[in-house]
Amino acid sequence: MRRRVALSPSLLLLLCSASSVAIEPISTSIAVGMAAALTGFLASYQNIIYYFHECCRPEWITFNRTGLEEDLRTRLFGQHLASHIIVKAVSGFMNNANPSKPLVLSLHGWTGTGKNFASALISENIYKEGMDSQFVHVFTAELHFPHAGQMDTYKTQLQQWIKGNVSSCARSMFIFDEMDKMHPGLIDSIKPYLEYYDKVDGVSYRKAIFIFLSNAGGESIVQTTLDFWKAGRSREDIELKDVETSLALSVFNNKRSGLWHTSLIDKNLVDFFVPFLPLEYEHVVQCAMAAMSAQGLEADAAVADKVAADLVYFPKAERVFSAKGCKTIDSKLQYYV
Repeated sequence: MRRRVALSPSLLLLLCSASSVAIEPISTSIAVGMAAALTGFLASYQNIIYYFHECCRPEWITFNRTGLEEDLRTRLFGQHLASHIIVKAVSGFMNNANPSKPLVLSLHGWTGTGKNFASALISENIYKEGMDSQFVHVFTAELHFPHAGQMDTYKTQLQQWIKGNVSSCARSMFIFDEMDKMHPGLIDSIKPYLEYYDKVDGVSYRKAIFIFLSNAGGESIVQTTLDFWKAGRSREDIELKDVETSLALSVFNNKRSGLWHTSLIDKNLVDFFVPFLPLEYEHVVQCAMAAMSAQGLEADAAVADKVAADLVYFPKAERVFSAKGCKTIDSKLQYYV
């Protein structure tokens, strides 16, 4: 574990700021002397400081495409389509030195299919600290915006939170969980920040990433996947064109979703709707095997099979898809080991 060194907030702010430092014109000689001394100090100590304290710099924020591809391939089960879209979208955005707008991803699917996990994998391959980075911000509908009667307050707070954080670091990431439980209209308050503007009130948002997570649209995704299964076609044959239009319409018209009739969809500000397919028996087994390894247990295929067999599947007669995906695997695993 990396040791952290306690430093004064003022020193950290100074060292994590831009290299140029403004000095009041007290006198030319004093200013020059102070600037020279400060420059020497920064040159001597900045590398040490950057190592111990997270800053909005390449030392802490660097995209690893190979790592993201490998993580999605080996750790996210049953989601070939979501994995492909995420790699393409994030890679294209992060490799663009001057994007025209922020990256906006909307991840959809039933519970336990891997939406939160995929978001974590994205953060881990951009930020050295992953989800623990001070530049990754998670908003949960029921926690941060619980009362419908305080919508105006929430809109103002949300705008201030985003503006403040992007002002501190252009490469900020915002994850909105439980979008299906968010009050309709609230998310529209951030629309100006997702537009193709160079700056909004002096702040550029074009290098930020916004990720929405929602169960809304899950029925549409399940129906498409079920249709492929009934037709004897592999789920790996499902392409974005097979689900994107129906998914976007389903989300837009879902009155119980925070994205209901949102201008973000109406104005095409969501770059990709990312479908997470319902998981089958084999994927649940893979989740159980991975959970055992993560808990320091010996991966036992027989145990994983028992865990998977005890879950609820649908349709009731065929038992094809797990009703809760892999959501309860960690807790159920303790019963079998």
